[in-house]
Amino acid sequence: MTDDSTRRFTDRVADYVKYRPTYPREVTTFVHAECGIGPSARVADIGAGTGLSAKLFLDAGHPVVAVEPNDAMRAAADQWLASYPGYRSVAGTAEATTLDTASVDLVTAAQAFHWFDKAATRREFARILKPRGQIVLFWNSRLLEGSPFLAGYEALLQRYCPEYASVAESYPDDAGMADWFGEGYERKSVFANAQLLDYAGLEGRLMSTSYAPKAGDPRHAPMLAALRVLFDETQEQGRVNFAYETRVYAGRPER
Repeated sequence: MTDDSTRRFTDRVADYVKYRPTYPREVTTFVHAECGIGPSARVADIGAGTGLSAKLFLDAGHPVVAVEPNDAMRAAADQWLASYPGYRSVAGTAEATTLDTASVDLVTAAQAFHWFDKAATRREFARILKPRGQIVLFWNSRLLEGSPFLAGYEALLQRYCPEYASVAESYPDDAGMADWFGEGYERKSVFANAQLLDYAGLEGRLMSTSYAPKAGDPRHAPMLAALRVLFDETQEQGRVNFAYETRVYAGRPER
């Protein structure tokens, strides 16, 4: 992670906590049933952010150490997940987690994966995993088409968010993930996911992204005006369907 990527969400934490999507329970079912990972396996969740992905594994019974370099996001996760006895967090990055060698059974990374230095991350994951440990990477990919709302939202981002093309939704495809894992690549799956959002939720979801112009930027007010029009034209019973695919990739590190 670069210094810029670790700080990008500092002033968007509140929106991130309230408006980012969770992950379907099928992810942990996949980990248990398809990857053969037991529910007591120790998990290191890398780039844990505000704790959305860590909570998924805590709810499934795993002890989890959340590795997150951004102080504000890590503090939000600590507050939210404090009641879980199996939870702890550390200030670290994907490339330098601070965790002990061969100390965890499973390494996970979710929405933050596209910010990581891929080669350094692969080495660090191999270092902290136990000899038979596995890696599971997953993220929500917003659907870009399939409804007037989805197509209109994509067009809005391209028009009003100049950083969108360079930083958004830049996750590897299947071939890229097979290349990252190398000979250790084992399996993948895809699950449907969605948020049903009223206008306040839609605006919060937009403003939780690192590329959305903030108040004071000359593009901010026109962007929100266009968002309001899009919502009004495409809502059904006061909601829009913000649809995703949750993509999951699993394997073992090359050693």
